[in-house]
Amino acid sequence: MAGKLYLVTTPIGNLEDITLRALEVLKKVDLVAAEDTRRTRQLLSHFGIHARLESFHAFNEHEKARPLLEKVLRDGLSAALVSDAGTPSVADPGFLLVREALAAGIEPVVVPGVSALTFAVTASGLPVDRFSFRGFVPVKPGKRRRFLESVAADGGTTFFFESPYRIGKLLTEIAEVVSPECRVVLVREATKLHEEVLRGSAAELAALPREWRGEFVVGVRPPEPRGGEASDDDEEVPELRRN
Repeated sequence: MAGKLYLVTTPIGNLEDITLRALEVLKKVDLVAAEDTRRTRQLLSHFGIHARLESFHAFNEHEKARPLLEKVLRDGLSAALVSDAGTPSVADPGFLLVREALAAGIEPVVVPGVSALTFAVTASGLPVDRFSFRGFVPVKPGKRRRFLESVAADGGTTFFFESPYRIGKLLTEIAEVVSPECRVVLVREATKLHEEVLRGSAAELAALPREWRGEFVVGVRPPEPRGGEASDDDEEVPELRRN
């Protein structure tokens, strides 16, 4: 009899954010496929869980996916896929395994939980009745500019990830390419000790005299095009606020 494949969300910072269901699944599965076995072992040890771990990350998922699914189908084992933090497939390994599982007739069991993206959507204060998520900002200059031009053209609220080493540069680029008045939110170190949410215009945030550290989710809302009808959601940019 075939086993089960679970996609388990893990905390993005505060370990207490893990769900009771996630703990139950991680206790009972035969193996845990982890993006970083060392980090996952720390999580499991914190909750007294002694599970068999196998590495499954962006650099080996193509060679590991099929053997993992064979264990589920042929050997009847139950496996859980976890990323370093957050939800598998959301800017983390997962899509390939899910695609291969569905092709093999395996319906993955999703165990939801906290996500850096949903945290940012909730905390942003930006209109999110319609929003897009773009993953990580490209590093190369040409691709970065085209990325931000597409954000400006979209007109809605867009969320993406960026390295702390490029946040200062990114804010300047947003002000130049999208608009200095566009509304921006920076969610830094969500659920961790130094959690911080900064809101303001691109120009205001770019002018902050500080050294950026930590993990970031960035939200951007371009201003209403001139001559267009103003939306109730597109009010003037509020004064810079910190949480």
